[in-house]
Amino acid sequence: MDAIKTDLLVIGAGSGGLSVAAGAAQMGARVVLLEGHEMGGDCLNYGCVPSKALLAAGHAAHAMGAGQPMGVAPADPQVDYAQAQAHVARVIAAIAPHDSQERFEGLGVQVIRAYGRFTGPRCVEAGGTRITARRIVVATGARAVVPPIPGLADVPYLTNETLFKLPQKPQHLLIMGAGPIGMEMAQAHRRLGCAVSVVDAGPAFGRDDPELAAIALAQLRAEGIEIIENCAVSAVERGADDAGVCLQLADGRRLQGSHLLVAVGRRPNIEQLNLPAAGVRSTAAGIEVDARLRSSNRRVYAIGDVAGGMQFTHVAGYHAGLVIREILFGLPARHSTAHLPRVTYTAPELAQVGLTEAEARAAHGDALQVVRVDMAQNDRALATGQGAGLLKLMVVRGRPVGASIVGAQAGELIGLWSLAIAQRMKMAALASMVAPYPTLWEMNKRAVGGYFSPRLFDNPRVKQVVRLVQRWLP
Repeated sequence: MDAIKTDLLVIGAGSGGLSVAAGAAQMGARVVLLEGHEMGGDCLNYGCVPSKALLAAGHAAHAMGAGQPMGVAPADPQVDYAQAQAHVARVIAAIAPHDSQERFEGLGVQVIRAYGRFTGPRCVEAGGTRITARRIVVATGARAVVPPIPGLADVPYLTNETLFKLPQKPQHLLIMGAGPIGMEMAQAHRRLGCAVSVVDAGPAFGRDDPELAAIALAQLRAEGIEIIENCAVSAVERGADDAGVCLQLADGRRLQGSHLLVAVGRRPNIEQLNLPAAGVRSTAAGIEVDARLRSSNRRVYAIGDVAGGMQFTHVAGYHAGLVIREILFGLPARHSTAHLPRVTYTAPELAQVGLTEAEARAAHGDALQVVRVDMAQNDRALATGQGAGLLKLMVVRGRPVGASIVGAQAGELIGLWSLAIAQRMKMAALASMVAPYPTLWEMNKRAVGGYFSPRLFDNPRVKQVVRLVQRWLP
């Protein structure tokens, strides 16, 4: 067996692992990178990239029938589902070179295309090679959960790992799970001409502010998506004449469809790692880490989905920056979730950073001020026919602690509030921002103004000061 000694071993070539490997190698560390599956990981091959590409295809189809209020006669789109999937493949192929083995070897990273397995606190075996490293970063990501529902294992079903290779358009797509993945793919497929039914044991968009979720759900239902909330699937069986799939619901209803997508959650990829051999503790949620992303073995770090926290590509990138600081420079870096945004890319989009209104009320009580801005108050939103939306800003003692947005480009708008929370900015500092007119960014400016308006316009002392100044001004 070959033997390698290195400064840093990275297990997993998804977004987080690639960021660590690239940064460390370019700053002079000896780096070995293990990947037993596809370079780029879930985000490039099965997650963020293909889902947004398919959503874009659905948006293009939907736009052909959405212009009547503006005087544009609707037209029925001629959807070629195979070509929509070919668009997805082209987008992946265009991005893939950035994540390729060749690029990383060019950066000085030694890439081994094999799964790794711990054999000791600092030792991992992969592909006939034993690697001993001063520090190890586990970035193996997560995969779709397949729940133990009676009959599910006996029928064909899709997950995000197989959906984007589907050659023919589903006649009726059944989706188990009304979270971000389920709802994004529901809208994409509905707009591409499929009948779609979504079922969830809890509320749809269950992590989001219910008031904002209701706005998004109203649009999805208006487009013809059947959404069944708070109703579990009790059994799965083949459809009539052995065609398609049938879901038996807890309330006695039956849903018949041609295809089934399972999108009920994700679980960390840790089974092959042999973590006990390294003294690394884990749970069903992932590897246990401290505020510095260190495991119970202080030489082993975990980042991204496998670390058991928020499962987003940008979070993995954030984690990567922290562990690079720790490993390369020996500088402690503590991770925080307060400023980490999340977005569901349906139309309208749902975006959140920091505390929701309910969480902020529970944490801060009467100290909380909630500023509301209706998107129908925004001139650009009205001009583009996208006035359905709402921004909620949670402010405590002059600082924002959370923002919730539903509406067009909510994912773009949320960035300001992530910055403000990360830097503990005061509302007074944000008041100096000037947003170009007309843009949706004026929503953010209006929220800042909405915070100060009662203090300026409803304050008798301010009016007294203004009258005195006007009396003495020449």
